[in-house]
Amino acid sequence: MDELVKRLSEGDHPVTVGGPQPSVSELRKRLEEMGYVFVKFTDTRGGTDLGVRVDKSATDLSRAAFDQASGIVHIEGTLTLNYVKVRCIADIDLETLNGTGHLVTLEEVHL
Repeated sequence: MDELVKRLSEGDHPVTVGGPQPSVSELRKRLEEMGYVFVKFTDTRGGTDLGVRVDKSATDLSRAAFDQASGIVHIEGTLTLNYVKVRCIADIDLETLNGTGHLVTLEEVHL
C-alpha cells in the first residue's frame, strides 16, 4: 500500500479547507452546488491538498451556520490518491476552517 495513504488512514490528522481561495462562502458553494471540495492534510511535507467528490448522503451540514461562520461541517467523499481509491472523512470548524480528518482505503488500483 502507498505510504501516504497508509499514514493518512491511521488515526485523525489536522486538516484545513484547501483550494485556491478557502473561505466559508466558497466551502458552502462547493458543498451545496458543485459537490466537490478541497481538504488539505497539513501534517504532511508541504501539505496534501485533496479534491474530494462529496457524498451528499454521508455529508452532514445540520450543525453548520454558514451565515454566522460557525458550527461544524462533516464532509465525506471519495477520490483516488496515488492509485488507491479512498474515502475522505473530515470535520471542519467553520470559524477557523480547520479540523480533523482521515482516509479510509476502499481499493488499490492495479496498473
